[in-house]
Amino acid sequence: MMRRIPIYERVKRVLLGAPRDLFDPKIFHNVSLIAFFAWVGLGADGISSSSYGPEEAYLALGGHTVLALFVAAATVLTVFIISGSYAQIIEAFPSGGGGYIVASKLLGEKAGVVSGSALVIDYVLTITISVAAGADAIFSFLPASWLAHKFWFIVLVLFLLIWLNLRGVKESVVALTPIFVAFLLTHVPLILYAVFRHAGDLPAVTVRVSGELSAASREIGWLGVGALLLRAYSMGAGTYTGIEAVSNSMQTLREPRVHTGKRAMAYLAFSLAFMAGGIILGYVLNGVTPVHGKTLNAVLFGGLVTGFWQGSGAHFLIAFVLLTEAVLLFVAAQTGFLGGPQVLSNMAVDSYMPHRFAHLSERLVTKYGVYFMGGMAFLMLFITRGSVRYLVIMYSINVFLTFSLSQFGMCRHWWKDRASAGEWRSGLAINGLGFLLTASILCVTIWMKFPEGGWITLLITGSFCAAAFVIRSHYRKAAGHLRRLDDLLLNLPSLTTAAAQEPIVRRQAPTAAILVSGYNGLGMHVFFSIIRSFPGTFRNFLFLSVGVIDTSRFKGVAEIENLSENLRGQLANYVEFVKGHGYYAEARYRVGTDVIEVLQGMAPDVAADFPNVVFFAGQLVFQEENFFNKLLHNQTAFIAQKKLVFSGHPMIVMPIRVLE
Repeated sequence: MMRRIPIYERVKRVLLGAPRDLFDPKIFHNVSLIAFFAWVGLGADGISSSSYGPEEAYLALGGHTVLALFVAAATVLTVFIISGSYAQIIEAFPSGGGGYIVASKLLGEKAGVVSGSALVIDYVLTITISVAAGADAIFSFLPASWLAHKFWFIVLVLFLLIWLNLRGVKESVVALTPIFVAFLLTHVPLILYAVFRHAGDLPAVTVRVSGELSAASREIGWLGVGALLLRAYSMGAGTYTGIEAVSNSMQTLREPRVHTGKRAMAYLAFSLAFMAGGIILGYVLNGVTPVHGKTLNAVLFGGLVTGFWQGSGAHFLIAFVLLTEAVLLFVAAQTGFLGGPQVLSNMAVDSYMPHRFAHLSERLVTKYGVYFMGGMAFLMLFITRGSVRYLVIMYSINVFLTFSLSQFGMCRHWWKDRASAGEWRSGLAINGLGFLLTASILCVTIWMKFPEGGWITLLITGSFCAAAFVIRSHYRKAAGHLRRLDDLLLNLPSLTTAAAQEPIVRRQAPTAAILVSGYNGLGMHVFFSIIRSFPGTFRNFLFLSVGVIDTSRFKGVAEIENLSENLRGQLANYVEFVKGHGYYAEARYRVGTDVIEVLQGMAPDVAADFPNVVFFAGQLVFQEENFFNKLLHNQTAFIAQKKLVFSGHPMIVMPIRVLE
């Protein structure tokens, strides 16, 4: 008889999709991203920054706009240098993790936490600024009376992105691909037209640049010219955000991951260099000047379109071009929902974040990470009131902090391994240059933007770091208590003489089904507690376990099979010990992403075989129960008890004190 699916489950499957089969040999092929989709999902952040990064750099030059040609050249060069250095990180760390893993492995755990914290906040800001800027762009085309609804529009977009990502990584990227393609098909031809229509004017532009340099040097001196160019270069630092996204999210890429990652990085580098450099060049060659209420891109593209097409059709084309630019910013928010949960899961595996951030949903996405990123985006919108100006100020600091730590870590890597690494000189040169560039941009950005609101970013990032260290300290204390329980395994009573005879199973006899996470002191503590609390009651013991597939194990079907084999061996230790003391024992296990859901599937089968079964589980109990303890510990035993009791299966939770 088939189990009736509850209405909640049916609605959930309609909204989020059916559960994925972990043992499907094609599962990793089906949920991973090829290079093109990685470029769409992870590269949209970098490419969309061409909507505001080049403009900031161009405006910073004031009246010396011709000098933007130097900024354009430096921007293109910087994109390729940072991309090249991150291609080396992809090769050195193919399992992903980006700045967090690189800094942790090469510079130490503390540097890793700083880098990871900066990355998480950067991804939150990526979501926030992308959605807010996109909403500003869209509502600029709508009647002014509609502005009152802009906040709720932003809320709707955030909920839509959260829903898409809960359905799955690939599904969310595929759904947004048409927007990305429309952006490229409209912007690339216009940028080429903006440059090549003035190809014959290049000699005159060269003369203008020479004259402007001479005039500027007389006006502010050569030192002043250098400072002006440096300021413009640093103000355009937002252009480079998003370059690191591919290396941070290697887990989502299709095998061979290194090849896919490097190809996606190449796509991103060339497209970003073309867009950013081409737009700045277009500003200069077409003499773009600021117009109140319009972005420089709107001024540039509007002038280009009306130059070859008049009438209502031209206005429609301009609106469509700018609309694709605005909507691409929503696609850029997707980078935050892809990269942020990955960093959180890596930190959770190392116990710097709540362990639940490493858990996968039945759709094989880190759902708690998606919830966290969405919630933090709402918080940032509240703090900044959705002001793109303040968000831009906050935005670029964290990403360059991560850039700098990653590049410095790779420099240290090449130097330490210079005896065994054949091409260490070229690697050191690329990462060294990348470090000098990113560290200098970081210093200039902090110096210039700190009083304008950059301090808020540093305060939030510092608080996140502090929270990470507090969480790590708590988990270490809890792990110490569990190690004391594991000492019980070293002092187990020896097997009795009855162990030579196989105990007879009496399926109608009272049976204790113990939930365990593996062979450890916690499981044995629960067994002995049952013997002491219910003397002579139970003669049958079942040991039930759920092998949880989280981000640290979701690497291939072979890894899942290894988990099953390891779990089988650990449960065999319980069975051998209990049978050796004259009781009947057996073990059952399954593999899944959610302990409670898998356990609910196992319970009816156990009850059918042993009608008088009582389920047991151990749960750590703290002297001072608070929100912090509930957040860091998943309360699995109590949740399982509630689910099983309402399903008609009795369950008892054996409390285990944690002495603080």
